[in-house]
Amino acid sequence: MQGAAREELRPQIDEEVLRKVAEIAGRWKGRPDMLIPVLHEVQEVAGNGIPKEVAKTVSEAMGVPLAQIYSVQTFYSFFSKEPRGKILIRLCKTAPCHIKGTKRILEAFERALGIQAGETTEDGLFTLETCECIGACDVSPAALVDDTVYGHLTEEKVVELVQALRERANLDGGA
Repeated sequence: MQGAAREELRPQIDEEVLRKVAEIAGRWKGRPDMLIPVLHEVQEVAGNGIPKEVAKTVSEAMGVPLAQIYSVQTFYSFFSKEPRGKILIRLCKTAPCHIKGTKRILEAFERALGIQAGETTEDGLFTLETCECIGACDVSPAALVDDTVYGHLTEEKVVELVQALRERANLDGGA
């Protein structure tokens, strides 16, 4: 999907969210050294992503150039410019996991979710990403699902995990 069409599909940011973002970022005006912690907090408030409107609000409230915010967003994989799904699955792609079959595991996640790495399911429930080391080399191949590590993954375990996560989400009220 191209830029303008993608912008049309993106939901507008609620004014209350922008107010909260400005309040969070404003506490650190003139403190560019606090940008990363601010972006972590803002990303949660903004719905698990930092779209352009939110980044502009942070820039204005902190007095930090927008280019610096984009630089941080694109350098660190834990930040996103796009909203992510309710459940974030990050699959480690570093050497220990790669040697133990990350490619097969990634393909299993893609089949089970019906998306490719870097995408979010249409229902907004899952986002699948690859990332650098998650610190679970001893249980590779491994994935980080929200804040929980799942290790010694097999294709079968991936299918079971996705089913369990879907069931849990349905019990919690869905996407």
